[in-house]
Amino acid sequence: MRIALFQPDIPGNVGAVLRTCACLGAPLELIEPLGFPWDDKRVRRSAMDYYDQVAISRHQGWNAFRSARPERLVLMTAHASVPITRARFEPDDIIIMGSESAGAPPHVHQAAELRIRIPITAGLRSLNLSVAAGIALHEALRQTGGLTE
Repeated sequence: MRIALFQPDIPGNVGAVLRTCACLGAPLELIEPLGFPWDDKRVRRSAMDYYDQVAISRHQGWNAFRSARPERLVLMTAHASVPITRARFEPDDIIIMGSESAGAPPHVHQAAELRIRIPITAGLRSLNLSVAAGIALHEALRQTGGLTE
C-alpha cells in the first residue's frame, strides 16, 4: 500500500502525509512538479522527526510515475460515486490524491481503476488533503491486514 500525491501545492500537507505514511509503514510517492521547493522548511516542520522514517520517491511527472509504479491506482476524489466504506482495497494499491488547488486532472481519473470518496456533511466541499490521505490509508491497511496491533 502506497500514497501518491499528484503535484501537491502545500508543503505542510506533504509533511503531514509523510508523517502519516511513516506511522503506518507506507511509502510516499510524489509526482512533480511540486508547488514549492522540496527543501521548504514547512515540509520538515509538519513531518517532525518522522522525515527519515519513510521511503519517499519523487517522480519527474506523470509518465515517470506510471513507468516506475504500474500498480492499481485508487483515486480519492470528492466527485466519486463510490464511498470509501464500499471500496475493496488490494494490498499493492496506490492511493492517489490530486493537488489541493486543482484536484486530479482527467488523465489521472482515467488511469484510476477505482475512484472513491470519503462521505462528509452535505454542503461542504472536501476534507484537508492530509486528513483524507490518513483516513484512506488507514482504511486500506485495515482491509488488507496491514495494520499492526
